[in-house]
Formats: sequence, structure tokens, C-alpha cells
Amino acid sequence: MKRSPALVPLLIVAAALVLALGPFVLPPFYVRVGQLMVYSAGLAVAWAILGGFAGYASFGHAAFIGVGAFAAGLVENQFSALAPGLLLALGLAVGGGACAVLSAAVAYPILRLRGTFFSIAMLGVCHVCAEVNNNVDFFQGSMGINFPPLAPASMDPADFFFWLYLAAGTIVMLIAWLIWRSRFGAGLLSIREDEDTARMLGVPTERYKRLAFVISAVLTGLLGVIYAHALGYITTDSVYRDDTNLNLIVFSLLGGMGTLFGPVIGAFLLVFITQVILGRLLDFHLFATGLLLVLLVLGAPGGVLGVVRGWRVRRRAATAPAE
Repeated sequence: MKRSPALVPLLIVAAALVLALGPFVLPPFYVRVGQLMVYSAGLAVAWAILGGFAGYASFGHAAFIGVGAFAAGLVENQFSALAPGLLLALGLAVGGGACAVLSAAVAYPILRLRGTFFSIAMLGVCHVCAEVNNNVDFFQGSMGINFPPLAPASMDPADFFFWLYLAAGTIVMLIAWLIWRSRFGAGLLSIREDEDTARMLGVPTERYKRLAFVISAVLTGLLGVIYAHALGYITTDSVYRDDTNLNLIVFSLLGGMGTLFGPVIGAFLLVFITQVILGRLLDFHLFATGLLLVLLVLGAPGGVLGVVRGWRVRRRAATAPAE
């Protein structure tokens, strides 16, 4: 039976509403874990618009977290007298705009590269942004930037940012779904499968790649602004993080690269593994993430959804009547 196109966004919103009940029933520790889960899921889906749909896996998306966060912080501190809601809106507009400008500026040269060359070039972009941020006094990267509080006095900040991350992640997911089912999304998938053939068939590959890159960067930057507010104080090292770059790849690989829901599944699983199962082994997190990446590539390249899909195919084949 064919599914209604409206079913997927309804399921996304319904899942978000169920998750929104978390702070009412979970201990504070698990609320903070939930914060990291929904934040990571939002980042993973934003990354997947370029890395999963179009097949351009970025190793440097933390650049947009940092650019968005610092751009917002520099401007917000000039207008700190504004109401918290207006201040957040201003920060999101400035942070998203800065990421749009940066991504549009680097898209033309960097998207001429493919595969590993593109991935490494993006890592270079991230490191260049971090060095500029750290060494140019205007950006205050070495000194750090304080962010004014957003949460109402009557509300626990952990609960407030859980709901804020959840709202932002839901919006990112809905945008990804709209792209996924559109002609633009079909074009990105064709680029992932065979870019040269897609171009010969009339797909405007360069325009589609640049647009996916800018959308992915802006959504990542918006989440970076919220992350900076949740921290309250940021330095270059707290936002331009190589472990974030690695995690974004692992989220998609773990859940299912090139799928809509795979990055969300991967983010939830990896955060649960590192924060709950390995929570007392803080120095082991990066090693565990790298080991998981190797095991995924070798044993389950399709991720969790690939394993489930394979199991369903085998089950259907086993139950099919013999001819």
C-alpha cells in the first residue's frame, strides 16, 4: 500500500511531541543526554543533506558551528539589552547569514573536488577558520565570548535547551524531508550515484551541489548558535572540534548513509553509547568512535537501516512460496 506523502512529517512531529515529555519524566542526567542526542541528530541531518544525499562527505562541518556561534556572539553582545527572544532571533539571523556567506564563497572552488579530496579540503577549511578565529583579535577566539542567558528564571536551563534543540532539530528534519521528496532531492541522489551521468541527463549538478552545501551550512550554523547559548561561554576550542567532524560522519554511517532517518538513529545510538555506556571513560570516547567507524565500514557499510533492510529481504525470500 502506498504511503501518504503527509505521513512522514506527521510522524516526525508526533515523535518530537513524545520526546518533548522527556524533561517531565527523566532524571536531570538523562535530560542532558537527551539534549546532546537531539542536538547531534539535528547536526547529523543537516550534514546529510550534503554528505548523504549528494555524496559529498564533509570532514569540516564544525567550521559552520564555529562561524555561526562566534558571529552571533559578537553581534548579540552589542545588543544585550534586547529581550531574550529577540536576542536569540538576532543571533540566529546573524549566525545563519555568516554561514551562508562563507559557504557560498567556498562552494565554487571546493565543490570542484570530489571524494577524499573534497573531504580533506573541508577539514582544511575548518582548521583555517579556527586559526583565523583564534589569532585575529576582532573575533575574540582566544579570549572567548560570553552569551547572555535565554532561559526564563522559572525554568530549568537544561529543560529549556532540550526543548529548544528539539524544536530546531524537528525543523531541520522537516526541511530535509522536503528536500528528499523534491526534484532537487532526486537530483542530489543522482549526483551521489553518478555525477557525470546526472550531468549528461540534464541535472544542473553544479547549482544543486552549491545549494545543498549552503543549506547544510546554514542549518549547521543555526544549531551552532543554540549550542553556544547552551554553553554560555565559548572559545575557539569549544566549537571548532575535530571530534564533532568525525562524529557527523559516524552518525550517518551508523544509522545508514544516504537515508532520511539514518543520521537520527545513528546520533541517538552513538550518544547513548558514549555518554551512558562509556560515560565514565571520558578519554575513551574518541577511540571508541574511531573503532566503531572501522567496524561499520568493514562489517555493516549500510548501517542499522541497511542491516534491517537486508534482514527484511531475507525474511521475505524465506517466506515466499516456492514456484
